[in-house]
Amino acid sequence: MATSDTPRQSDTVTWSDHPARTGHWDRLGFEVELLAPSGASRHTLAEEFAEQCGGSIRTVFHHDAEPSLVEGRPVFHHLTRGFEVDEANGAMRCRLVDDVTINTDLDIHKMPEPGWFRILSDEPRLLRLAQQICDPTASAESMLGPMAAAFGSAVEALDGNRFRLDDRGGDTIAMIAPQGGERERVCEIVTPPLTGSFEDALEALLGPARDLGFTIPAEAAVHIHLDAEPFRTAPALARLIELFSERDALWSTLGTNQACRRLSPLPPELVDGVRQPGFTDRSWPEVLMWLRTIPLTKYCDLNLVNLRKGARTKDTVEIRILPGADNPGQILAGLEELKRALP
Repeated sequence: MATSDTPRQSDTVTWSDHPARTGHWDRLGFEVELLAPSGASRHTLAEEFAEQCGGSIRTVFHHDAEPSLVEGRPVFHHLTRGFEVDEANGAMRCRLVDDVTINTDLDIHKMPEPGWFRILSDEPRLLRLAQQICDPTASAESMLGPMAAAFGSAVEALDGNRFRLDDRGGDTIAMIAPQGGERERVCEIVTPPLTGSFEDALEALLGPARDLGFTIPAEAAVHIHLDAEPFRTAPALARLIELFSERDALWSTLGTNQACRRLSPLPPELVDGVRQPGFTDRSWPEVLMWLRTIPLTKYCDLNLVNLRKGARTKDTVEIRILPGADNPGQILAGLEELKRALP
């Protein structure tokens, strides 16, 4: 097992680097939320994976958002510490990251572990810049140095091992703060696009996690990413939206975790739109123009944001309502239910 000397800034799985699209269910990505036992972290699992496959670990930035208590700023975006495990041949095995929805089983009063901190900003584009030019392995004191150089400014040390970077006009660009509350125990396993035996691929990740004492958090869910391209026709999109419009029935069928956060019904405008006479006869450019008028959000039972964007790196439809699980059988049972409902 080795630690790579070259950190990888991006935390986005690049679907275009993997085998060509076939059908709805032939190539899938999985996100499985787990919790490390007390005293361990997602880095513990990364080390185990790298040891088993003779691979290496890369430290990465993971970009997410959280509600803000500051008036006029509904959310703060942040970068947190994640780990990407590469196989011996250089292929990515998985990425292990934080998930802010997991809270119930954590000791929120626990002091931060050394090296665990986050970069915060109210501007996501600035954080994407930080992902590209800052080193996720750097110390808190030096991490914002490249950003400071880009803005012709200087990093200011604050109390509590916090640091702030303002531009020359006095507006805050980003802050660094320790990340306590056992956030290092949260471990969302993010796979690359998988083909072939999903059961074998998932067990290769979940088996070692179970052996190390990782458990299913109270708020856990499993997310499945499907290639977006097969849904870029009006009939295919309409079938998908109709399925997820029956929320109560679908949650009951799949056993969706009622404690799971960041879920919401589809926007009514979306459901009403696909039910309009003649919708399924529309061309995709016409459908896309309509989709751009709908208030889509990632934090929905069905995430269609990348379908609308035509994302270059993660061009997927994301299903977010499978219940938390720590074995492939549970996950694939839910997948079979979805396949029956959406052939």
